[in-house]
Amino acid sequence: MSTGVLGTDKRGIRELGAEEKVGWDEVTRGVVLNSFDGEALDIAHKKAEERDYSDFNSYVATVASWRIIKPVFNRDICIDCQNCWVWCPDTSIISRDKQMLGIDYDHCKGCGVCVEVCPTNPKSLLMFSEAKENEDALEEWPEKEKKTK
Repeated sequence: MSTGVLGTDKRGIRELGAEEKVGWDEVTRGVVLNSFDGEALDIAHKKAEERDYSDFNSYVATVASWRIIKPVFNRDICIDCQNCWVWCPDTSIISRDKQMLGIDYDHCKGCGVCVEVCPTNPKSLLMFSEAKENEDALEEWPEKEKKTK
């Protein structure tokens, strides 16, 4: 079993009722990995930093190393609909007072869900190579597509 990039890194390792610890790629199919410790009944009304996340949740343990493509956010196009914030599986969309502020790249795994649910034309979030600088990506943003009849 790998100990991670730094050798002592234990992100993604969790005791699953057995004597031996397993990594994310060794978890038995069908195992439920709860996002929160304890009761999560009123979780939607708490800010992310107030929630009691489980140790293996990507909010606590970074998943940025998984990413080969990343979402880039264009403030000039965004309509603050909050679709990206609602649908992001890793709470990587930074939003306050119903305004999209950016992306938490430490916890974004590059799944692209935010781009898929964005309703604007062109989309205010697009996927680019991890190596591309955000400023360069913004310069390559597509123009509004004309509707065809």
